[in-house]
Amino acid sequence: MLDILYRDEWLIAINKPAGLLVHRSMIDKHETRFAMQMVRDQIGQHVWPLHRLDKPTSGVLLFALNSETARKVGDLFCAGMVSKEYLAVVRGYTEEQGIIDYPLKEELDKKSDQKADSNKPAQDAVTQYCRLATVELPNAVGRYDTARYSLLSITPKTGRKHQIRRHMKHIFHPIVGDTTHGDGRQNTFFRNHFNCRRLLLAATSLNFPHPETGEQITIHAPLEDSFSNVVDLLGWGRACIAHPY
Repeated sequence: MLDILYRDEWLIAINKPAGLLVHRSMIDKHETRFAMQMVRDQIGQHVWPLHRLDKPTSGVLLFALNSETARKVGDLFCAGMVSKEYLAVVRGYTEEQGIIDYPLKEELDKKSDQKADSNKPAQDAVTQYCRLATVELPNAVGRYDTARYSLLSITPKTGRKHQIRRHMKHIFHPIVGDTTHGDGRQNTFFRNHFNCRRLLLAATSLNFPHPETGEQITIHAPLEDSFSNVVDLLGWGRACIAHPY
């Protein structure tokens, strides 16, 4: 059973586990479990996905319960009226806060995007982050004698594919556990020392004006144990997990 974070007659939000696809995709054609179908089966009615979360990312995932509400929420996303906040563990000490304004070319999948234009220009992409905590471990993971990490609260201002993961790589602070855009040595270290086999990125909150009532809605998602245990082992504690924006 999926953890339902919010539900009314128009919308439902769940806490998507890491490793679960939102819907069926040619990218992972062997997968048999999808959040969309699981929610539908759990509540006994059709649902419309309203945004993406990468398979390895956990956290708030919102669905509409009818097509008209789905259209209205889509308009809210297009108008920039939906705010998402993420929590991430990254390599190194970042600045205390920053804005990454770096256009991204669309990432194309060989199977599902065969007809897409590979020469499409890069799209504007902006990500804001705030550093919540740091830690230095007495382990030589790379070329240094110690290993440093930062806990970040991240708010994407645009919605490009893999935006947060690509932007953190761009500023040389890749997210721990990212097998596509990350640092393999850091990923191996976390697997061996913390038994962490996941991407340390979670969508912790979603804020938007309700498409039917106009009420400002904020939905929070607790961290999965696989993430919160790492936070504890790094000595940060649950008090470090805040909502600065």
